Amino acid sequence: MPQLIIDRREIEVPAGTKVIEAAARLGIIIPRFCYHPALGSVGACRVCAVKFLEGPVKGVEMSCMTAAQDGMVVSTTHPEAMEFRRYVIEWLMLHHPHDCPVCDEGGHCLLQDETVSGGHGLRRYLGLKRTYRDQYLGAFVQHEMNRCIHCWRCRRFYQDFAGYRDYGVMQIGNRTYFGRFADGPLESPFAGNLIDLCPTGVLTDKPARFKGRRWDLERAPSLCLHCSLGCNITGSARYREMIRVEGRLNEAVNGYFICDRGRFGFAYANHPERARTPRLDGQEVTWEEACRTAAHRLTRISREYGPGAIAVWGSTRSSLATLGVLQRLCREQGWLGPQFFNSPSRERKVKAAISRLDAGVAVSLADLEKADFLLVAGADPVNEAPMLALGLRQAWRRGATVVVLDPRPVHLPLEFEHLPVPPGGIDLCLDLLVRAAVSHSATEGLLPEAAAAFFNNLSCEYPGDQPLQDRLVSLGMKLKESKNPVIVCGLDIVRESTVVLAADHSRLLRAAKDRAGLFYLLPGPNAFGAGLLSLAGEPSSPSYADMLAAAEQGRIKALVMMETDPFRTFAGQPQFLAALDRLEFLLVLDYLPTPLTDRVQFFLPTTTVFEEEPSGWVNQEGRCQQAAPIYVGGRPISQEGAGSHPPRVFLAGIPGGEPQPGGQTLAALGVALKGTGAPLYLEELDTWLAELNPVFAPLLESKVTHPGVRLLPEARGDYAFSHPNKATLRDVPDDHLELLLVDWTFGTEELSGYAPPTQEVEQPPRLTMQSRDALRLGLGPGDRVSLALGGESITLDLEIVENMASGMMVLPRHRQLAGQKFPEGPILVPLQNIHKV
Repeated sequence: MPQLIIDRREIEVPAGTKVIEAAARLGIIIPRFCYHPALGSVGACRVCAVKFLEGPVKGVEMSCMTAAQDGMVVSTTHPEAMEFRRYVIEWLMLHHPHDCPVCDEGGHCLLQDETVSGGHGLRRYLGLKRTYRDQYLGAFVQHEMNRCIHCWRCRRFYQDFAGYRDYGVMQIGNRTYFGRFADGPLESPFAGNLIDLCPTGVLTDKPARFKGRRWDLERAPSLCLHCSLGCNITGSARYREMIRVEGRLNEAVNGYFICDRGRFGFAYANHPERARTPRLDGQEVTWEEACRTAAHRLTRISREYGPGAIAVWGSTRSSLATLGVLQRLCREQGWLGPQFFNSPSRERKVKAAISRLDAGVAVSLADLEKADFLLVAGADPVNEAPMLALGLRQAWRRGATVVVLDPRPVHLPLEFEHLPVPPGGIDLCLDLLVRAAVSHSATEGLLPEAAAAFFNNLSCEYPGDQPLQDRLVSLGMKLKESKNPVIVCGLDIVRESTVVLAADHSRLLRAAKDRAGLFYLLPGPNAFGAGLLSLAGEPSSPSYADMLAAAEQGRIKALVMMETDPFRTFAGQPQFLAALDRLEFLLVLDYLPTPLTDRVQFFLPTTTVFEEEPSGWVNQEGRCQQAAPIYVGGRPISQEGAGSHPPRVFLAGIPGGEPQPGGQTLAALGVALKGTGAPLYLEELDTWLAELNPVFAPLLESKVTHPGVRLLPEARGDYAFSHPNKATLRDVPDDHLELLLVDWTFGTEELSGYAPPTQEVEQPPRLTMQSRDALRLGLGPGDRVSLALGGESITLDLEIVENMASGMMVLPRHRQLAGQKFPEGPILVPLQNIHKV
């Protein structure tokens, strides 16, 4: 490891470390524009010049392009280096419009900082400035090209790092232009990162435009809740309104970047229809009266009908504190639940995943980027968890092979092997790949008859000269040569057996190679935490459908719904409405303006992650992270004043500031139910959770700090050599098509569905079908198709593609289809139920 001296301070760094990085480790920040830790060095801006006094390199050189070597003596403050940087900054400012007062980057602009620190304050060039025409880049990014200093960060991120090609560089020299070939929205779901990367005001946050300077904002570290990855963000609020979200560095999770859904989907916290005061029988009441009345009614029902007449629903978007208090309240009161998942199948999958994940095989998103073979089973990363797609690309850039087993038309910003096999065949393909990697014979231990029938049935569906089985064996040989493979398993469309098989085979690979990983995608930001609590619940809570059936039969008299929207997450809307009419009491606690909040007579408002007291969330790898409150809540001033000055009155509290954290609200309800001294629900919660499930013990041993605490058992020494489930190989009749309900990047996720910027970019729902299936139904691209399901029909535009499995149809869980009735489990649609309108 080379040793060098920077500004009279010694440091030892790993070989290959650039001088600019070595200086940063000493706390010395050398000026830079083009350099970024995630993008590396390019030497385009020339502003990182330093003076090399002794050693193998001498003179003024670029610190981002020079690797640290033994014996180097570097000065960042040498007059020659400072003079060089001053001239560079003057060149960069030659054509700058000097519009800082109206630039949204003003106040956190790197160009401002370096210009002042470099000593440039007087413009000597009196000629005409170079000018450009700005472009329309969509709803998220504002383009002001005249401010560009040609640092190349945007092009390097967009094309090299993220893998999209519709934005780049054109022309040369002084006329170099960064943008699109023509106006139009940016195609990348990571385009918002250009806002954070741009060191000037060329690319700024369009939804947050002109809403505040950096010094006007309340800012705090927080977490993204738009999928299960738990990306770290920094939130900014002003005048009781969330106005901006930026990526926050967590080297174990998301690195420096986030996806556009996480960046622009926060406006649910500001929604003008959000209910902010407790309501009782349609009237606004105080918190004390609300809790007292709710406790009285619940106590009466429990006394008259028994505690089992009260059921509780939760969700995976609540904090760990809320979920924990809800679980404890149900146990102490004897209520049914809580049920956190909208279907029994989803609950079983989550439990199976969590119970088989341990410290030996669990990998973070950062670990995944170091894998050399990635086997993705039943996951569509761009649509389900976009940052996973970015992680896969970084692994691919390092030379990894990426194989996707999924029936959907998966698109990734990288070269990958896509085998569009139906859900029932994923197990067999996964099994064959892993066995080829760990066995002497590629077909050792297979189910011969089932395998032969399966592959013969699909042999004509895959392009190329190799049959599907031969392609799998060939990829298995690549897997055999790998040193650090990772299995990525989605839980959405796969059969329950796939979840188990992925875990068992990851352990099998680890036993064979000493190094292998497992990466699950879970359904919700706190699905892992909800799963841990569900595993500890004995017996298992009844499902949503079972609870509603009991309500219709009169066995359940009261329902408590904690931060869940059954109109969106539960398909049986008619059944739900019928059950509501039979209930004697319905208590809803939420922060979203769901259809339920307008229907119920008893409502308690809760806070969002941006307003809540420090709260924990457990991501898909079992990492518990904490989000800090950004602002105290309350109705935004822009809404309070209806666009004008807010009312000029003095109030004792904040207008619209009544919402309370979910856990705190439930604890207050517990106090009212007991009628005695306050039970220490929150203060003792960590202890109670650790007693409930030992994996919560780290919460007692240490405070949850950055980058988080893993709630996982130790590595297991055993591993299973599971067989694929023979019953799932041919589970779709020839006269039916299987309908897959899937996620999209925009339009299906619950929270971002309330944000105007993401609503603007979402596509209307459409039905996607393989060309062979469309041909036998006599359908063509763009046809309007009627699909009959459960006595109802929906009409959609048809999209026909080649890169998906035949025998399948794909339909998004779009917010415009909320409440549509879909059967539980695999949805098989007879061909006669599909016809052109």
